[in-house]
Amino acid sequence: MSSQPREAALGALLDSGHVHRSVKAELRTNLLSRLKSGESRFPGIVGFDETVLPHVERALLAGHDLVLLGERGQGKTRLIRTISGLLDEWSPAVEGCEINDHPYAPVCSRCIRLAAEAGNDMPVVWRHREERYAEKLATPDTSVGDLIGDVDPIKVAQGRTLGDPETVHYGLVPRTNRGVFAVNELPDLAERIQVALLNVLEERDVQIRGYNLRLPLDVLLIASANPEDYTNRGRIITPLKDRFGAEIRTHYPLSLDTEIDLIEQEAELVAETPRHLLEVIARFTRFVRESKAVDARSGVSARFSIAAVETVAAGAARRAAITGEETAVARVADLPATVPSLMGKVEFEVSEEGREQEVLEHLLRRAVAETFRRRLGGADLSGLLDRFDEGESVEVGELVAAPDLLTRLGPVRGLAKIMSALDLEGESPGQAAAAIEFALEGLYLTRRLSKDVSGDGSTYRL
Repeated sequence: MSSQPREAALGALLDSGHVHRSVKAELRTNLLSRLKSGESRFPGIVGFDETVLPHVERALLAGHDLVLLGERGQGKTRLIRTISGLLDEWSPAVEGCEINDHPYAPVCSRCIRLAAEAGNDMPVVWRHREERYAEKLATPDTSVGDLIGDVDPIKVAQGRTLGDPETVHYGLVPRTNRGVFAVNELPDLAERIQVALLNVLEERDVQIRGYNLRLPLDVLLIASANPEDYTNRGRIITPLKDRFGAEIRTHYPLSLDTEIDLIEQEAELVAETPRHLLEVIARFTRFVRESKAVDARSGVSARFSIAAVETVAAGAARRAAITGEETAVARVADLPATVPSLMGKVEFEVSEEGREQEVLEHLLRRAVAETFRRRLGGADLSGLLDRFDEGESVEVGELVAAPDLLTRLGPVRGLAKIMSALDLEGESPGQAAAAIEFALEGLYLTRRLSKDVSGDGSTYRL
């Protein structure tokens, strides 16, 4: 963060050469600068570079208010929040102004009076761009007063007349004047409340309780919506929808690699989680989205895969604490515990009632099998299979420590190559156990080993 400018009065601000720009001009100038320099415009946004972001950039350059339309968990809110990062880092405002008037162009009655009285001595404060962003989750109980404003009875009781504009308590939109305001899940907003936003988008002003009050607002309005909400919970009224300059569709990650990148960026892991397990979770998520047993209209959020990986890592941390392992490394044995914890994140078709857990368990096995084929399908696993000659077996489980698993199995010829194929470069027992257990489960799923499942774990044998 750069240091805050020092100008504290209108006169000093004028002498500094500061130029007043509208919010949309400010965003346009800063976006063009980043486009020319190659600097990241929307940090932290994964998978939208070739699809969504070019449309967002065109909308901002055109000065359009916009709607992001997409299923849950596609990163709409995250994207909206990054747009405020295109504002100037510091911006001047009249000190004490509730609606952040620019010192060069005050619009509220209080600041207009102050400008006349103080002249170049009018006090100025500097606001960071993080203070110039606000958002509201649209809920049915949201009122016009919440968004636009209402009469403040306390100010009236203090002796001001009811017709005095200074008796108004401003809502969130005027208080975000000269900034970016976001409405999440706009269709959930009652239609009569949506009407209150019409003037903001078209005439750029607000009207409060019949006051003869015109506040020419300078604000970029962004909304998000889920297509399912148009029919299930509400809709964006046609006049309001028409006033947004751009409607932009978002999507889930288009490729497996992008899905993995998103998981790596967002998940907070408490244990080492090998990349092949991230790949399993990413495939699992994509299989769930594609499943006919799942309601496609509601979507499967990116939070599904993030929560799954965090649960897997937590299982490894729990095992290490109980068994005394030095390093917690996630293994295949930690995957099944994710299914019960993820049930609430998926909307199933009515015909699948009672089979929800069975469906997810099947898709998880598919994900493990597909990852095994891609990673170890061409690998020589004869050294591992040789350990099962003459009726021998090996028991694994979520509470079997890595050294115990390696001891039970004994030396495995070709283990280094298996670990290399799984991008496991270390030499810790945890990583070796993770590689072996993944290979064992893959051999079982491709019908080269059998497996007996008990409450404490699983036993592999020929």
